[in-house]
Amino acid sequence: MGKKNVLLGDLLVEQKLITPEQLKQALKHQQETGKLLGRALIDLKFIDEKTLIKVLHEKLDVPYVSLRNYKADPEVIKLVPEEFARAHKVLPLFRVNRKLTAAMVNPMDVVAIDALSQMVKMQIEPVICDEKDIEEALDQYYSGTGSLQDMAKDISVEEAEQEQPNEYVLRREAEEGPVVKLVNLILSQAVKEGASDIHIEPREKELVVRYRIDGILHEVLKPPKKTQLAMVSRIKILASLDIAERRLPQDGRFRVKFDGRDIDFRVSTFPTVFGENVVLRLLDNTQTMLGLEELGMDDEALKDFKEIIHRPYGIILVTGPTGSGKSTTLYAALRQLDSKEKNIITLEDPVEYHFDQIRQSQVNPRIGLTFATGLRAILRQDPDVIMVGEIRDSETADIAVKSALTGHLVFSTLHTNDAVSALTRLADMGVEPYLVSSAVQGILAQRLARRVCPDCKVKYQPDVKLLKGLGINIENSKLTFYRGKGCRRCKNTGFRGRIAIFEFLKMDDQLRRLVVEGKSAMEIKNEAIRRGMITLLKDGIRKTLKGLTTIEEVLRITQL
Repeated sequence: MGKKNVLLGDLLVEQKLITPEQLKQALKHQQETGKLLGRALIDLKFIDEKTLIKVLHEKLDVPYVSLRNYKADPEVIKLVPEEFARAHKVLPLFRVNRKLTAAMVNPMDVVAIDALSQMVKMQIEPVICDEKDIEEALDQYYSGTGSLQDMAKDISVEEAEQEQPNEYVLRREAEEGPVVKLVNLILSQAVKEGASDIHIEPREKELVVRYRIDGILHEVLKPPKKTQLAMVSRIKILASLDIAERRLPQDGRFRVKFDGRDIDFRVSTFPTVFGENVVLRLLDNTQTMLGLEELGMDDEALKDFKEIIHRPYGIILVTGPTGSGKSTTLYAALRQLDSKEKNIITLEDPVEYHFDQIRQSQVNPRIGLTFATGLRAILRQDPDVIMVGEIRDSETADIAVKSALTGHLVFSTLHTNDAVSALTRLADMGVEPYLVSSAVQGILAQRLARRVCPDCKVKYQPDVKLLKGLGINIENSKLTFYRGKGCRRCKNTGFRGRIAIFEFLKMDDQLRRLVVEGKSAMEIKNEAIRRGMITLLKDGIRKTLKGLTTIEEVLRITQL
């Protein structure tokens, strides 16, 4: 290997691209997650992938190859088992005599190179490639979406002879090899594509599988209708649910390891006229949690939000629809607080991510542990900071507000269209306006917008009437708008990933007076805007002008 026979971490430290302390943290992260060191460094934001590839390419003379339009030799693919290829992020490309050229994310991984050489009985010539490219290539050449479609066509499950098959029949079919493999592929493909939810939907004459990616549902598969009972039973077995009970909704969860990542699946079944509908929510426990600075708030809103979360008491609300990133924001806020000096307790539904320094609990209405009863109990635990997953009723609202006025800092969420509406929602729940005015310190409304795909980003001109209606000066020649034209990386949607847009209302004496006087939400909002509040729409337009999303996407999520 010559000069290639060095360690990646040492090389990056030598080039002063990372510090020894950052390397130490990355090695610990690598040990905890099972990821490659390069990915650990990127996850922790110590280095970006382009810089990493550039260093390996230039300093070690390792050739770079783009796999997007590259066709590997199918015969050499057969030489390397899928499990090995995925574990080491390696793809064999071609062979010349006794030398095999293989694309790798980390061409300095001598252990993987030696193991591959022994496996194929050839000398290995590594080339470097993007991690995302190699993951997509592995899906293409091994068990990707195409395999899902093929397996769904070929799967053979006997038609049930009886109208209501018994538990023995259901369990036997659910544990048959083809059904197990198909369900496993549906789960793993969802993880690879970054889906937040999997929907398995029974219809009269067909069964449909859809993934929710970046907030939008996409149909990915139509397994044979006759596999419906076996597939649903398989998922119920994984989630420890009653496979014979198909008349009542059931909830459960299970954990699966994919590529060294622990993925939790929350399972919900619901009876319909054509069979049980199943929805699985994916939670990646190894995902690096975002800090407040990484959420995407503008500088002024971030400064004000940081200030109020360090106040000794009061209530701070985060509002938005389901799936708008409220939990991510709350967790980021809690992580800003010093849990060594404060007693932080949460009551969630459910607990999505775990933190060692925070006492976390989960509601369980079946045994009487609701948000209201749990909140009462938390107050006897000498808390400094309380996070209540959601204020759903007047009792919880009353306890939360009174807790905030008796020396506790309370975080919670509400489902409202904007920040100001949270004030009137609390009043509608029976909380006296003077209590709302005194307790609430600030309200953050948010939405998630799809991000323009960076790989197929092109300039475009939105509808002129639309821009005029939004108050955008179309005469300004410096304004540039972007959208994605669609490519393989974004599945031809033009979007990849999401960004948050925010509206932050910081309470002051004037706004408190309007609340006490019982003014309408519109009157309070107009005054807040006059005092400098940036609305969801305005923040969305700002991010559109930065090329992060599109005007049409902002309008879609702000429901204008």
